[in-house]
Amino acid sequence: MKNKRSRSVFFNCIKKSRAVLIAYLVMAVIFLAVFLLYEIPMEPVFYVIAILGFIGLAAFFIFYISETRTAAKRERIRNGILTEWMNFQDPSSLEEKDYQEMAQTLGRKIDEMTAAFNMERQDMTDYYTTWVHQIKTPISVMRMKLAEQDIEENHALSIELFRIEQYVEMVLQYIRFNSETNDLVVKEYSVDDLVRESIRKFAPQFIYRKLSLDFKESHQIIVTDKKWFSCMLEQVFSNAVKYTPEGGVFIYAEGETLCIRDTGIGISTEDLPRIFEKGYTGINGRMENKSSGLGLYLCKKAADKLGIKITVESSPGKGSIFRFDLSQQEY
Repeated sequence: MKNKRSRSVFFNCIKKSRAVLIAYLVMAVIFLAVFLLYEIPMEPVFYVIAILGFIGLAAFFIFYISETRTAAKRERIRNGILTEWMNFQDPSSLEEKDYQEMAQTLGRKIDEMTAAFNMERQDMTDYYTTWVHQIKTPISVMRMKLAEQDIEENHALSIELFRIEQYVEMVLQYIRFNSETNDLVVKEYSVDDLVRESIRKFAPQFIYRKLSLDFKESHQIIVTDKKWFSCMLEQVFSNAVKYTPEGGVFIYAEGETLCIRDTGIGISTEDLPRIFEKGYTGINGRMENKSSGLGLYLCKKAADKLGIKITVESSPGKGSIFRFDLSQQEY
């Protein structure tokens, strides 16, 4: 890339110097013609042409070095234009000055728009964060009321209330992902403890839907962030419960890989490459009409945040297996 840039600078110097080069050649031809017409010895002319050519080459070399330095500075400004747009070198012509002023006007406008956007985004983040925390209070009250009577109808309502709480938590997680702050709190945890904690949240769902749960302890210890690791697990558990009409969920380890397998409806082959895209619901989501297209997107974002690689195997009618490689964590 540097060689290509150097060649571009070299040919640009030749282009800028072509008027001088043409003038030199024209003058050399004129001198040669005059000396030939008057039958004057040619040796002095060749000396003069050679000396002028040498001076011209030296001048071109100095010009090339100057242009190379200038081009390097322009390249630095170009690569960091959003922060370097005020650091242009002094213009060498009116045309260059006009272009610099246009770039600086655009730079100031971008700064103004960026500041306004950041302010609006912060206002929106503050609003939704407040909303999420406020909505949790009536959810807690409703859960307490539903727990007062142990009847089938209340069990069904509790399940739907749990789904509402999940969606509310999803809003908060989505806001945190788009925040510029790094909220990771990295500590050493037992994978089994983190899995159990997430399972407890979904226990009523498993019981209500009559799904079995087979959890084999892995005895793994990882260094991770508890909140985002739980977010990752819970999104997969949520999908497993949602799309498993019968059978159950199996949690086990393969070496340093945590596996979560369900006996659900599975994922079609054409949907598999896109299941982690934001807003993509796939055939199952459209048929069931209960997918937001954000769950697995958040799962993948959480895994990326923690340096965990996810792979998925699935086929329609045979369930899915989500594998989390816990051996390659990078922060």
